[in-house]
Amino acid sequence: MQPLVVLNTVGLTSRLLPFAPRLHALAEAQWHRPLNEILPSVTCSVQASMLTGKLPTEHGIVGNGWLFRDTQEVRFWQQSNRLIQAEPIYVTARREAAARNKSFSCAKLFWWFNQGAAVDIAVTPKPHYGADGSKAFDIQTYPEAWAARLTGKLGKFPFPTFWGPMAGLPCSQWIGSASAEVLLADGGPPTLTLVYLPHLDYEPQRIGPAHCDWKKLVAELDDACGPVLDAAKRVGAAVWVVNETTHVQVSRPIFPNRILRQAGLLVARPSPFGEQLDMYASAAFAVCDHQLAHIYVNDRKQTERVRELLAQQPGIDRVYVGPQRAEIGLDHDRAGDFVALAKADSWFAYPFWLNDRLAPDYARTVDIHRKPGYDPCELFFDPQLMWGKGRAIAKILMKKLGVRTLVDVIPLDATLVRGSHGLRMKEPLDQPVMIGTGPAPEQIEQTDVYRLILAHLGLS
Repeated sequence: MQPLVVLNTVGLTSRLLPFAPRLHALAEAQWHRPLNEILPSVTCSVQASMLTGKLPTEHGIVGNGWLFRDTQEVRFWQQSNRLIQAEPIYVTARREAAARNKSFSCAKLFWWFNQGAAVDIAVTPKPHYGADGSKAFDIQTYPEAWAARLTGKLGKFPFPTFWGPMAGLPCSQWIGSASAEVLLADGGPPTLTLVYLPHLDYEPQRIGPAHCDWKKLVAELDDACGPVLDAAKRVGAAVWVVNETTHVQVSRPIFPNRILRQAGLLVARPSPFGEQLDMYASAAFAVCDHQLAHIYVNDRKQTERVRELLAQQPGIDRVYVGPQRAEIGLDHDRAGDFVALAKADSWFAYPFWLNDRLAPDYARTVDIHRKPGYDPCELFFDPQLMWGKGRAIAKILMKKLGVRTLVDVIPLDATLVRGSHGLRMKEPLDQPVMIGTGPAPEQIEQTDVYRLILAHLGLS
């Protein structure tokens, strides 16, 4: 079977392809089609759907994070492959290959749910966390020897450029070069290589897609793809491109937790580190994820009141209650009792405090696991600080010296965010693009990626 490389180039559309010379040439030589999005159109949900061929109703990845009901903890950006409740393609392909007396191998590079995945090579971002609250950036690889091999050749993974106010091109360049190393390794390329390149996910959220220098950004992505495209050509691998999401211009943050708190339905507990959301005492609260919010209702007597309160809010397009969630593929226990979708120009912000002086200490930091919601404000240095980047550097140096301090450089002003995603795009040219080989489907759902890969490998 011909080896296959699947590049997940977040944010790339048919409209933007002409700005990427190499990827555009690939699209012209093969075929390209818009991908019809699942809901929510967010990283973890879409990747799980492409890997399993299922909707969140079946695979259980209802967002980038959700409420773990047994512990009443909101957890975002979990990496365990065991969270996916449907069979991923690397399991199916290995079984089908064995039944045909064929070999199969898979490399999974920076795609989500990488820890414990049944793959032959895994590379994923994974910091080390000290007992004193310190953090050391690193990657984790399986087999372990790949970490030294990649960092010895490419240098340390530029972790601050993967997420945060310094997020940008270097991380995609590193991932592209690392992918080439995997393809060119002794023993031949993996049968399936999954590569995640996030470059186009940052600036569109900061300033909005209407104000991006797309010619520059897409050309940079194209250059980052260069090493892996060259390596694929050398080893005779086919290259496909898929995408999770594309972005829309937004002008209005929605604060469902503040709405619920002002109605007396959400409780925050005072603490020495700012107010903390009390899930147990709250009748209802929201877990916000771009243009979708999961609303969890603890007090069933308040169900109708919560629904009416949300339905009348400007910026909220529709609220799906209970079984209605099946209409959007989200009828799953992990999902909120209600699922709210924003209007196209709006997005959901997680803050629950009513006074910024009482904000929890993590709110002003890059803290993707502690916040009870996705926070795109982490892409900015606080403009109210005289020199946010310098302050961050100084604080990081202090932490390396053993001084306990917060790298508190993130703004609390949600109106800074100008781009979001999570809904389906109406215009095909603005939908995520797929580039593939073989018979060209007329229309492609993101769930079809699983089936198409198996067919390419002759394992369907």
